[in-house]
Amino acid sequence: MQLLQFTENPPLALYIHLPWCVEKCPYCDFNSHGLKGGSIPERDYIDALLRDVERELPLIWGRPIETIFMGGGTPSLFSPEAIDRLMGGLRALLDLRFCTEVTIEVNPGTEMAGQLADYRAAGVTRASIGVQSFNERHLKRLGRIHDAKAAYRTIEAAQAAGLDSFNIDLMFGLPEQSSTEALADLKTALSFKPPHLSWYQLTLEPNTPFAAFPPVLPDDETLDAMQADGLTLLQQAGFDHYEVSAFAQPRHQCQHNRNYWEFGDYLGIGAGAHGKITLAGENRIERRIRTQHPSAFLAQAGTEAAISAHTVPTDELPFEFMLNALRLMAGFDVPLFSARTGLSIKVISETLRQLEQDELMTWSIARIQPTARGARYLNDVLQRFIPEG
Repeated sequence: MQLLQFTENPPLALYIHLPWCVEKCPYCDFNSHGLKGGSIPERDYIDALLRDVERELPLIWGRPIETIFMGGGTPSLFSPEAIDRLMGGLRALLDLRFCTEVTIEVNPGTEMAGQLADYRAAGVTRASIGVQSFNERHLKRLGRIHDAKAAYRTIEAAQAAGLDSFNIDLMFGLPEQSSTEALADLKTALSFKPPHLSWYQLTLEPNTPFAAFPPVLPDDETLDAMQADGLTLLQQAGFDHYEVSAFAQPRHQCQHNRNYWEFGDYLGIGAGAHGKITLAGENRIERRIRTQHPSAFLAQAGTEAAISAHTVPTDELPFEFMLNALRLMAGFDVPLFSARTGLSIKVISETLRQLEQDELMTWSIARIQPTARGARYLNDVLQRFIPEG
C-alpha cells in the first residue's frame, strides 16, 4: 500500500457527548447511563468538556468548525443555561465563524415547551427528536419514557422555537409491529411536515437487554413490505432519500452527518466520544477515543489519560471510507476518495471492476455509486474492501 499524500485537511466537525438518560432503553448500545433518580453534574461536566477541547487545540489549530452535534444519552436533560455556557466556552476556544449547523438531540420524555426556544437563543439551530414510534404499545415495548402526546408536544415546540430545521427519529421493524402500524407512524410524522426524517430498522445490538432476551420481530416479508411502502410514501411527500436511513426536504440534509459519510474529520469530546483527525502534515489519520464512564471522564478530562489514540492502518482506509461513503444513495465523486484517504483510486480499481461486473456498483471516471441491488446488499459490498489477512 502506498504512502499517504494529502493536499488539504477535510472539513472539521465537533461532536459533543452528553451521556445521561432518565432510563436506558433495552435496544440501545450507545454510551448512555440512566440517572436512577440522581442528578446530572451539569457545571462539572461542562467544565470537563471545555478542558477536553483545550487539550485538543494543538491538533486542530487554525481549522474552523463547520458543524456541531450534541448527542447522547439525552442532551435535553441539560438546562438551556448549561448549553449556553458550553456554547460560550466553545466560541472562546474554537473558530465557529463558519459553523452553519448546531444540532441537539432531544427526547419527548423531557419537557420541551420553551426549552427549545432557549436552546435556540444559546446558538442551537437544529433539533433531532427521538420519537421512535407514536404507538403507545410499541413505545412501552421499547422502554421509552414518553407517550404519543409528549411526542406531539415536542415536535410542536420545535416548530415554534424558530430553529432552522428539525429531525424526527423513527424506527420500523419493532417487536410484533405490522406493516400497517409502521406506515401509520410514518404518516403521523409526515403530518407535522418535518424538514428531515431518520427512518431506520430496529436491530438487536450485542450487549443489550434485547440481545439477551430477543423480542419477536417481524419476518422478512413483513419488513420488506414496511420498507417498500414507507419509501413510496416518503417519495410522494417530496423527501430526498439521500442516505440509507435519512430523508430530507430540499436544503435540509443533515450537514454534520453528511460530513461523517463523506469521511470528513470530527473532534469528539465528552465521555466515550470518538474522533477522527487527519494530520495532513504527518500523512496519517488518527482515531481518538475518550474514557467511557462519565465519572472517570470527569476525573481525567483535559489529561492524556482521558484519551486513547491510534493511527488508522493504511490498508484499512479504503474500507473505512467506503463504510461511510457508500451509505450515500447518490454515491460520491471519485476525487473525494483520494482527498479523504490520501490514496490513489487505483488501489481499489480492481475491486470496483469486480463490483461493477456483479451489478453492485456503477463506476465512471467522475462518480462511484451503488446500484439499487448494491444498496440492498451493502454489507456484502463492503466486505470486498476489507483487507486480506
